[in-house]
Amino acid sequence: MNLELKDKVVFVTGGTGAIGKEIVRAFLEEGSIVVFTYNRAEKKAAELIAVSGEERCSGYKMSVTDQKGMARIAKEVYDKYKRIDILVNNAAVAEVLPFPLIDEEDWDETINVNVKGTFITTKEIARFMIKNNSGSIINIGSLAGERIMEVPVHYATSKAAITGFTLSLTKELSRYNIRVNCIVPGLIEGGVGLNTPDKQKKQYIDFCMSGRMGKAEEIANVIVFVASTKASFVNGQIIQVDGGI
Repeated sequence: MNLELKDKVVFVTGGTGAIGKEIVRAFLEEGSIVVFTYNRAEKKAAELIAVSGEERCSGYKMSVTDQKGMARIAKEVYDKYKRIDILVNNAAVAEVLPFPLIDEEDWDETINVNVKGTFITTKEIARFMIKNNSGSIINIGSLAGERIMEVPVHYATSKAAITGFTLSLTKELSRYNIRVNCIVPGLIEGGVGLNTPDKQKKQYIDFCMSGRMGKAEEIANVIVFVASTKASFVNGQIIQVDGGI
């Protein structure tokens, strides 16, 4: 299927993580121009840029909680291309801690990156989508924020907030012809899956109708489709991609 994404300008946060790098690659394969952020993985960032060259793919080392930095980068991207068509809010942190051992600092870091970072990025990018009266925003949630699961409480809380953020923002931005959706991955090989105990992995597989964990590229493929104009009637949705839980 031709998703009509050639030369569309895509902004992806957390572009070097397990899912993030597959999102970047999937959009590049569709002919999009991709700008991504990353925090520490400079080698992975360089490898992604090398796939299509600096004219098609560029990366910025920064924290999504840096409002001034995000405002500067968003303006740079818009000034260069005169539009930002798609935003994928993928950047997130997770740490496996039982509730009694979660310190205030742990809580603040998770909420700041996963929730505040999504707010800051969306605000700075959306202002240019509003200017062009067009756009598609994809937020990345988690089953941790949707179901009763054995997961860190501060992570689950942050991802539940993304659901509310998505639903409210859909209404807020609809007047500007901007769609907002949330993709909710199940347990994925790599990323969070790397720190998941074997017992929980087995439980997931036992209850999953597909009988396995997911792959990052499977999540990326759904994101690319939902972001495209081929999914123009998909709006305000919380879409679970979990193999059937």
